[in-house]
Amino acid sequence: MQPRITMVTLGVKDLETSIRFYRDGLGFPQIETPPTVAFFNLNGSWLGLYNWDSLAEDATVSPEGSGFNGFALAHNLHSEAEVDQVMEMAISAGATLVKQPQKVFWGGYSGYFKDPDGHLWELAHNPFVWMGPEDK
Repeated sequence: MQPRITMVTLGVKDLETSIRFYRDGLGFPQIETPPTVAFFNLNGSWLGLYNWDSLAEDATVSPEGSGFNGFALAHNLHSEAEVDQVMEMAISAGATLVKQPQKVFWGGYSGYFKDPDGHLWELAHNPFVWMGPEDK
């Protein structure tokens, strides 16, 4: 595994307000996305904004209390097999499986785990996004 964070997704209560804050207020360059989510190019990584309750539902955790902190760190991989491989590596290293990797509604493949401190990570293969200079 090449260690890197490819995207930080923040659960937000009001998507439009958050988009205005990051795009207009901070000048983050927004990537064209569906109306239910927003992505910003951060020069080698991305910031994602998604509805708080919807992000919790996607990860199959509670949006309240200790089940969900309002964000998920994401590591995008080159294939579904790599997602499975890294998920096994994480579980072997002490992570807790939250959502088994599977085909997802947006056309990719992803699963979630919690690190030993409970931080939520998504492992994903996104067939629509170029991930970096090592991709060919």
